[in-house]
Amino acid sequence: MILNTFPELLTFGVLAPLILRVILGFIAIDLGYLKIRKEKLRWQKLFELIHFHPGRFFVKALAYIEIIGGLMLILGGYTQIVAIIFSVMFLCEAIIEYREETLEVRNLPFYVLMFAISLSLIFSGAGAFAFDITGL
Repeated sequence: MILNTFPELLTFGVLAPLILRVILGFIAIDLGYLKIRKEKLRWQKLFELIHFHPGRFFVKALAYIEIIGGLMLILGGYTQIVAIIFSVMFLCEAIIEYREETLEVRNLPFYVLMFAISLSLIFSGAGAFAFDITGL
């Protein structure tokens, strides 16, 4: 049997989802802001290429979902629902990046990492310091 090296640290296990959701929240807000500002034309072309018309609408919708979802994650509200939405979004972006490398700015490992963090938040919940109400 392998013993845990620092068993006292397991007491703070509830902080792990807090760290993940806050980091994912800030990254999502930044991604949403980039979609509205610097990467707007690139994302419009992407949506037009995959036959989502008008691309301008879908870019704004995706950006606002990311910004609002990022704020929700930072505050810890509806964490699992936001994590489900983000996991689907990041999985779709990873598939698009894998199929057409010239369309996206970020690379495949970035989207896989964001998908993995979102997936872990679905199973672990919000963690400490969250507004999620569980057990009602």
